[in-house]
Amino acid sequence: MPRKKARLVRAVFDSVASRYDLMNDLMSGGVHRLWKAELIDRLHPHPGERLLDIAGGTGDIAFRFLDRLAGKDGHAIVCDMTPAMLAVGRDRALDRGILRGIDWIAGDAEKLPLRPRSVDAVTIAFGLRNVTRIDAALAEAWRVLKPGGRFLCLEFSHVALPVLARLYDLYSFRVLPLIGQVVTGDRASYQYLVESIRRFPPQEELAERMRSCGFENVRVRNLTGGIAAIHSGWRL
Repeated sequence: MPRKKARLVRAVFDSVASRYDLMNDLMSGGVHRLWKAELIDRLHPHPGERLLDIAGGTGDIAFRFLDRLAGKDGHAIVCDMTPAMLAVGRDRALDRGILRGIDWIAGDAEKLPLRPRSVDAVTIAFGLRNVTRIDAALAEAWRVLKPGGRFLCLEFSHVALPVLARLYDLYSFRVLPLIGQVVTGDRASYQYLVESIRRFPPQEELAERMRSCGFENVRVRNLTGGIAAIHSGWRL
């Protein structure tokens, strides 16, 4: 089953790589851009920091990290298991004129190709729900962080408001796959993505699993009524 999910995830993102931003716009109504800005605000990058962004193949978080540093010293590492996503990210970097300060590596969130205690911050945006073993990925994020480093996860989560939850379910299960079919010709991938959101752990469960992996001062911030959430924790 774990291998089957990994193959499915790679197939889905191979399919949607060139339309990834459009996919997130469809799934969030464009609000994912504000959520990502909030993630970077909470990360509060400092010059000289080394960021690892997991499952960030198109470079969106890494670019925001470097932009926030405004040319000051800093380095981003983008790790993604899908070569097609990494190719999109590299092309976007070239289009932006970004030739330094960013590395692109193929790797699995459950077995990161980095040394222990080698980065100052780890982020993952809309990627943790696609990991086969969430606890293994959390443990790996903790392993590669330096003491005093911070982990932040932005993910679609569980809506806290009952009325909003019913509307969101209607949109997710009936409208979104249809839009995916009409706009991209790929209904199945969007159906998988919707179902992966519903299977993702609720906010407090994920927070407790982070604590179990060694993170301290774990905090949760709901966004847009819990449609998404930012989980953060420190390696102390």
